[in-house]
Amino acid sequence: MHDKIFEYIPRYIETSVRADNRRKMVFVAGPRQVGKTTLAKHLCELSGADVSVRYLNWDDPVDRENIMRERFPTGPGFLVLDEIHKFHRWRQVVKGLYDKRGEELEILVTGSARLDYYRKGGDSLQGRYYFYRLFPFSVAELKTSAADNIHRLLEYGGFPEPFLAGSDKETRRWSREYRSRLVREDLRDLERVYQVDKIELLALRLPDLVGSPLSLNSLREDLQVSHQSVSRWVTMLENLYYVFRIYPFGAPKIRAVKKEAKHYHWDWAIVKDEGAKFENLVACHLMKWVCFLQDTEGRDIELRYFRDVDKREVDFVLVENGRPHHFIECKVAGINVDTNLKYLKKRFPEVTATQVVLDLDTDVINKEGIRICPAHVFLNEFI
Repeated sequence: MHDKIFEYIPRYIETSVRADNRRKMVFVAGPRQVGKTTLAKHLCELSGADVSVRYLNWDDPVDRENIMRERFPTGPGFLVLDEIHKFHRWRQVVKGLYDKRGEELEILVTGSARLDYYRKGGDSLQGRYYFYRLFPFSVAELKTSAADNIHRLLEYGGFPEPFLAGSDKETRRWSREYRSRLVREDLRDLERVYQVDKIELLALRLPDLVGSPLSLNSLREDLQVSHQSVSRWVTMLENLYYVFRIYPFGAPKIRAVKKEAKHYHWDWAIVKDEGAKFENLVACHLMKWVCFLQDTEGRDIELRYFRDVDKREVDFVLVENGRPHHFIECKVAGINVDTNLKYLKKRFPEVTATQVVLDLDTDVINKEGIRICPAHVFLNEFI
């Protein structure tokens, strides 16, 4: 996102990040080009700090030398270290800086997939920071007309640059460049890979499979590679925030399937089928909310879906502490409640059930206790 072209839109994690930064360091990760740098500079300005002095980016040659030599701005206040995780000694440098000057500094560390990747792999900084994930724009985050924004989000996606440009052509160009750089630069930066062309072919194939259980065996046959390779590649794309997977919600009394995952794209604009794209948009809104509650409140909450051995399926199940909290089914149009949602609601009458409809004006609860709700109204209730 280019600061000089677009007006800044406040991000949903700002208030929480500012509060936590007064107690510990804060790390912010997320997909590339989702607005992490813009957010960091904005928070730096809000603190009253001089961005030209208190914002250091590893990709800038002068800043890189200062980081390597551990020459940081003197005095108390805000300090941003952007992309510092590209430095092989970054954890030692940040740990030393925090241990020496943590009382006087509010340290914000931002980065993309590798920052989260290192965090999961063992952490010498444990207890010194709070971790946040930043994701694309959502209906509630945009504040203005939810009804207008949902259709704009569907068309252009939620990443700041294509969304704010508002152009089909620029959205296509951005998505193509995004995929290419992610596979050919970020992936190689994160993992040792040798079949980059086939991984990019996989990335091209995945948008057509949104909304259905993902068959790794079918992908293996399409790509003519081993099951182990395609499984590893999908995990890599997940680690890079290109896709995310959700797994079935299982309970004995509904004979649920146990293994098959569904996947969704953070850049849902690349999904061609209208119904699958709408389902993907809803999935991203729900996953963004789930991650926010995990990061800010430490809640044991997950996004799953329902599918049983009789092939009944409901798009999403919000699960907290191992128990279903909310059943959600997506429809592009129509007010007739999905029979599978009725089935699930009947077996869990205490659980909230909602059918989310893209093109709908009324918000009602039917005689079975199922809410039939316009998508812009429903999604505006999250973050």
